Amino acid sequence: MLKRIIVTVLVLFIASAAMAQEGTTSPYSFYGIGSLKFKGTAENRMMGGIGVFSDSIHLNLQNPAGVAGLKLVNFTVGASHKENTLNTNSDSQNSSTTSLDYIAVGIPMGKFGASFGLIPYTSVGYQLQTEAQTETGQSLTRYTGKGGINKAFLTVAYQVTPKLSLGVDANYNFGNIENKAINAQEDVEFASREINKSDLLGFSFNVGAIYKTMVTENLELSTSITYTPETDFTSENTRSISTILFNSDGNETQVDVRDVPVSDTDFTFPSQLTLGAGIGDPKKWFLGAEYTSQKTSNFTNRTFTLENVEFENASKYRLGGFYIPNYNGYGSYWKRVVYRAGMRFEGTGINVNGQDINEFGISFGVGLPVGRSFSNINLGFEVGRRGTKDAGLIQENFFNAFISLSLNDRWFQKRLID
Repeated sequence: MLKRIIVTVLVLFIASAAMAQEGTTSPYSFYGIGSLKFKGTAENRMMGGIGVFSDSIHLNLQNPAGVAGLKLVNFTVGASHKENTLNTNSDSQNSSTTSLDYIAVGIPMGKFGASFGLIPYTSVGYQLQTEAQTETGQSLTRYTGKGGINKAFLTVAYQVTPKLSLGVDANYNFGNIENKAINAQEDVEFASREINKSDLLGFSFNVGAIYKTMVTENLELSTSITYTPETDFTSENTRSISTILFNSDGNETQVDVRDVPVSDTDFTFPSQLTLGAGIGDPKKWFLGAEYTSQKTSNFTNRTFTLENVEFENASKYRLGGFYIPNYNGYGSYWKRVVYRAGMRFEGTGINVNGQDINEFGISFGVGLPVGRSFSNINLGFEVGRRGTKDAGLIQENFFNAFISLSLNDRWFQKRLID
């Protein structure tokens, strides 16, 4: 058992390097501290992102109270691939990205449960270009960004009664973000470049509760609540301005570099409240809905202000569920497959040029059993849209494919014969 824990911890540290990659190609990741990543497993994501459902063999990353219901040690890891089409009123461009979404371990301990892992929190990754006619000729400005914030978490939960469980998770948030702007003038040999870098870190906490009760002989009602208090993050900022020369291969050569003094900043990460409810026949089907309110009006850009951008409070609505023909039907493999589907409508809290940037998605997928230990492989897909083409903005049409492994085992069992 100790060897398994050591190996798992090593895997988590290795995964932190992999999560440093850009997990988005959205131009809207320029604002704030990047696009917020979905905090949940592929199983939740297939059901529109709801986290109100929890059981004894799957890890719940959205509500810390769900860990109390685990009966087996669970190791889960997930990854996704995104195809994104960026549209304006006059142009269209395709982009794609592949990223590791989470890696976590859940451990049952009687009435207690614990989990730990690593998950990306926000992601920055964009490439934009604008052209303008000036008095001296054509001007071209290219904007690029990369980075994001990762979250290392530790969760502890307690089964207060057979119906009620409570939980809390502590998170260490860390990462870095780089924004770069290059301006080139027609018939001018040298271009100018500005780079803003921020190293971000901070602690945050989530508390949650789950209450389940049988309302009829076959129907179980599940309710949940999670709350994230406001927390302060620290951003250590640097800025440099350079004169550069483009080589024949397109790479940049620095001619002159000057560091510009810029102050470190503290900003408040917004509070968030999620309420959920659902009903279903245990181990057969489930249908649930969630509402999230996030005080994103506290967001600001780290080192610069933008006149055409406002941060507003955001709301999210999610609906989804699953169906299992016969979870115990070992005579037929496909009867044990879990079929999931859902939909979501989310406000990002960003208003650009007077337009709210909203996101809509429809998801579906399957959970494929592996062996007889309640482990499974999950395959899911999502199609959706973000943003608008109004007011000169960009609309994103995206297709997501995601996969995860959810592996179960017994670590803490007494053996009569060794």
